[in-house]
Amino acid sequence: MLRFLTAGESHGPALLGIVEGLPAGLRVDLEMLQRDLARRQIGVGRSARMRIEQDRVVVLSGVINGATIGAPVALQIENLDYANWKDRSVPRQTIPRPGHADLAGAIKYGLADLRWVGERASARETAMRVACGSLARMLLAEFGIVVGSQVLEIGGVRAEIPDLAYPEIFARAGASELAIADAASAEKIRARIETVMRAQDTVGGVIEIVALNVPVGLGSHTHWDRKLDGKLAQAVMSIQSVKGVEIGDAWENAKKTGTQVQDEIFVNDKLQMTRDQFPVSNLPSPISNFQSPISRMTNRAGGLEGGITNGMPIVIRAALKPIATTVTPLRSIDLATGAPALAQYQRSDFSHVPRACVVGEAMVAWTLAEALMEKLGGDSLAEMKQRLPTLAINLFREAS
Repeated sequence: MLRFLTAGESHGPALLGIVEGLPAGLRVDLEMLQRDLARRQIGVGRSARMRIEQDRVVVLSGVINGATIGAPVALQIENLDYANWKDRSVPRQTIPRPGHADLAGAIKYGLADLRWVGERASARETAMRVACGSLARMLLAEFGIVVGSQVLEIGGVRAEIPDLAYPEIFARAGASELAIADAASAEKIRARIETVMRAQDTVGGVIEIVALNVPVGLGSHTHWDRKLDGKLAQAVMSIQSVKGVEIGDAWENAKKTGTQVQDEIFVNDKLQMTRDQFPVSNLPSPISNFQSPISRMTNRAGGLEGGITNGMPIVIRAALKPIATTVTPLRSIDLATGAPALAQYQRSDFSHVPRACVVGEAMVAWTLAEALMEKLGGDSLAEMKQRLPTLAINLFREAS
């Protein structure tokens, strides 16, 4: 029902995106979209490319008078660096970079120039993912659903997490150049990145993406490919350099017994009611305001049980490996001669972890928007909202 497609190369004229399935009547906030794109360019240790590009999205179709009309939305982001490369004679790249898609991609597609693999495999592609994901974020916002993120670790240095509610953590992380909510931790991690830069190396880390106010019942337990936790894991794992994804406290849970990790269920003493005490006319809108008489004191499952949302915050963590392109050369071979060779440096970040946060948000927002539309249906935003009371009743029946 909802899908997007991106096109474009890292040093081509532009990145393109087609978004299909958005309901008619969704207000498109271009300023919000631009803010998301700007967040993808933050961080200590970013490459010179980030200083060249000033990503601006142009909406080519599907939006009239500031709102979607049900037609496909076409987006374009110009690559400013294209002007520096379009007339340049670039030697053929024949030495694959270890850890990059160069070698596997060239073998798969039978390409003589490894550069043609990197042009598309490059994380430059994520600029358009962020733009498409921002549209999904706007749809979720209409239903009170919020997606935020923070950096948990870079280069082995863990950040302290303030004892605050998620919205405040999001705000503090959003105000940080390193996407870290704790100022003292940010300085320690900044020092770590600067040390790695002086060593002419790269560094990875861990990010956390959280979705709040997600209603119960998105996803399904009935088929493997309908499980929402599987869809979310795939969406986040598809981000360049992500090599591991956990939902909730997955890795810690694996070390414990069953009685230590399940999220026990309690009655909410402040909200004991029956169906008759909760008439249809009083149903709340948006759905995120729905209060269930059932509560939990923990969220080790990360908001999903059996592939279905359970009403708790969705918590996803992703581990990003250090970027494969390093100033310090790594050993490889020259495919043109078969002889040993050192991989050649190409302009790249020293640390990309803070910038990955907004990309992770985009992929999570997109996947949740897809699940929400599957649950509610409807070709217009008004139609989707009309179906909210029915969903709330169903949730209440399940809860009561």
